[in-house]
Amino acid sequence: MIPQIPFGRTGHHSSRAIFGAAGLGAVSQAQADRAFEQLFEYGVNHLDTAASYGESELRIAPWMPAHRQDFFLASKTGERTFQAAKESLHRSLERLQTDHLDSIQLHNLVDPREWETAMGSGGALEALVEARAEGLVRFIGVTGHGLTVAAQHRRALEQFDFDSVLLPYSHVLMQNRQYARDFEDLMLVCQERKVAVQTIKTITRRPWGERPQTSATWYEPLEDQADINLAVHWALARADVFICTAGDLSIMPKVLEATNQPGVRPSDALMQRLLEQREMTPLFTS
Repeated sequence: MIPQIPFGRTGHHSSRAIFGAAGLGAVSQAQADRAFEQLFEYGVNHLDTAASYGESELRIAPWMPAHRQDFFLASKTGERTFQAAKESLHRSLERLQTDHLDSIQLHNLVDPREWETAMGSGGALEALVEARAEGLVRFIGVTGHGLTVAAQHRRALEQFDFDSVLLPYSHVLMQNRQYARDFEDLMLVCQERKVAVQTIKTITRRPWGERPQTSATWYEPLEDQADINLAVHWALARADVFICTAGDLSIMPKVLEATNQPGVRPSDALMQRLLEQREMTPLFTS
């Protein structure tokens, strides 16, 4: 069974692998059901979906009446204004067939102008705070992509006491010195405040570029189990982070298996060899 650790200060012990439910966005219910069986097999008890993940919320919904108590359920809204975010949240609750979320997150809040709107007066954050007061959500988080996200998350934590953050973290990405500095600065704040840190893009190999897309992920992932083991063990060597599984159900079991296996942090030399052999390049470059 995948180990569990405290999810920040929420009081919930989450599996170190969180199910990235973007993988349910364009699959049948039968495929989704098989994925849930695998989640139970590995002891995954935390689901991370979003209003924008296609049919994901609808695929999760049939499991909620009997298993709502088995999962920390998180969704996201990409809306930036009060009313739009409020409507998005209520729509997610309806689609998920639940009366509350454990966490609602501001989705991909990186663009400076969108950030100002969402965090300001009449912005989306006010709608989420209202929903928390009404018991519709328990916790509030913020997520993002790109090279500026760590710095933006730190800025967000200066303005509001978020319960969780979500951002990219991988060996190849941390070769970017500025991103690495920003990430470490963010981690210090999160550790001080017991803010949960969720990481994504752990098994990124490179952008698709001109190559045909053969996976449901919008980046080319590592696919060999041994390679995935290295990438996952490297990330999880940081004892206080979680990883979200990739958005492809065929790859998800490999990530779960890697998380389930005990492993030490691979050496820098071993990770460099992986980087060179698989021709890994950063997903975010500007």
